Amino acid sequence: MFEYNYIKALHIIFVVNWFAGLFYMPRLFIYTTEANEKPEPERSILIRQFQIMQRKLWHIITWPSCIITLILGTILLLQSGFITQPWMHIKLTFVLLLLLYHYSLHRIFKQQQQIIFRYTSTQLRIWNEVATIFLFAIVFVVVIKKKLSLFYGIISLIILVILLMLGIKLYKLLRKDE
Repeated sequence: MFEYNYIKALHIIFVVNWFAGLFYMPRLFIYTTEANEKPEPERSILIRQFQIMQRKLWHIITWPSCIITLILGTILLLQSGFITQPWMHIKLTFVLLLLLYHYSLHRIFKQQQQIIFRYTSTQLRIWNEVATIFLFAIVFVVVIKKKLSLFYGIISLIILVILLMLGIKLYKLLRKDE
């Protein structure tokens, strides 16, 4: 059996790959949604290309990385004994929410593969930032552990959300000037 640190290193690598997919997939949703507003033949050419990119990213990188991350994380959890630690319960709650987010992206992926667009590019830009919030939350919980203050953690996440929303609003204003 692999040593704990090797499994931990692989776990971190696949977490990074998983998040790469979670960050880029909504960008592809945005591009596909905006391509749907273009005139033909540009519309169909762009949508076809973005669908190919979505399929490759989702099936070759994002889903496999998610599964391997969960398998390695489970092994680490069983080997470490951290399951009894309060910080781990918080982390696992965020991971469960991250899985629900992943599933929501899967639903959007399936819709866009069928040329169904239920969300605007602005809504997708906002949804794109959710992965950032989970990344911050999970990393801080894991690194800070026992020093974790729930109050300051929640306040920090609220500030992060406000900053992200302001960034989206600023981007939208700057984009109108183009």
